[in-house]
Amino acid sequence: MNRFVRNEIISLVGGAPRHDLAESLGPDLRLAELLDVESDGLRDLALAYATAAGDAALRAEIAGLHGVAPDDVVTTIGGMHALFLTAYILCGRGEDAIIATPVFPPARDALISVGANLKTRPLSFDESYRIDPARLTALLSPATRLVSVASPQNPSGVAVPHATMTTVLSAMAERCPDAFLLVDETYRQAVYADDTPAPSAARLGAQVIVTGSLSKCHGAPGLRVGWAITKNRALREQLTLGKFNTVIANSTIDEALALAVLRRADRIIGVRRKHLAEGLARTAAWIERNAALLEWIRPDAGALCCVRLRRDRFDEAAVTRFHAALARLDARVGNGNWFGEEPRVFRVGFGLLSIPELETALNVVDSALRAAQREAA
Repeated sequence: MNRFVRNEIISLVGGAPRHDLAESLGPDLRLAELLDVESDGLRDLALAYATAAGDAALRAEIAGLHGVAPDDVVTTIGGMHALFLTAYILCGRGEDAIIATPVFPPARDALISVGANLKTRPLSFDESYRIDPARLTALLSPATRLVSVASPQNPSGVAVPHATMTTVLSAMAERCPDAFLLVDETYRQAVYADDTPAPSAARLGAQVIVTGSLSKCHGAPGLRVGWAITKNRALREQLTLGKFNTVIANSTIDEALALAVLRRADRIIGVRRKHLAEGLARTAAWIERNAALLEWIRPDAGALCCVRLRRDRFDEAAVTRFHAALARLDARVGNGNWFGEEPRVFRVGFGLLSIPELETALNVVDSALRAAQREAA
């Protein structure tokens, strides 16, 4: 019965500690900021089955964000549903899937759960988690069915340049022409202040799948609306059939509210981008104050970054003491082993908390750093 892999990241959907730096999203959107029963036509919304492919108007809004046609879009129950359907459809038992790590655990574990032969390409903190196309494509074979990356990545916030993706696609066309490149773009629009989001990978070809959701950039994880985008008609049909055979359709209420979110997206995301920029600036200042103890990789986008305890100041025992001290102080960060990294690396989420709460939480991490060192003395 052990089909699904347990990972302690599941604690993020349990009770939260007082000082929560483990989350990877921005402030939650409140229904009062969004809901206008009259103008959004919700008063007469029929609570009937939605369509399997997804509401046409919602798919048109999503398509506009990615520069594709509405028919290229299938809505899903959050982004994770899109990742699971893709794994289930493309990776039969024993077929090859390639994924870069560190990675959001369910993206990896969905492939394991369907029985794929998973090949991982570890990315290095010392190389800023940048993908080397030659190293990634060295894992390709005629048995490869899927190559999975995220841009920006979770947990680092590091983006994958389109030039890298194009190189990977060229190698795939030669060695496994029927395989697909999956690009999870959940954080693509979560840029800082007036930065311009990178263009979507959805237009890079018919062997590309792009996934995303309203959870991270729009502050609406409670709506459980995500999507898969592909120009490959056969795969799109399978995604729609897979959705029908697992959940039938999205909730009509969720889709109606998702449409309202996207129609207000400029305002909603604009506010969040300013908040993310301030959170990033406070986090950068905190790293600088603790430069003797910590190092980090500055993210390209997203509400998250990777921080590492310096090896010359923290041996393995001190790393263990640091995480134990955080727990005693009712605080948490995203432990690196959630993502396939070592525990001395941890994810800091600087988007969820208010700025005063963020400063307080970072000060608590300071206390855990001092405690880990003091106990070694």
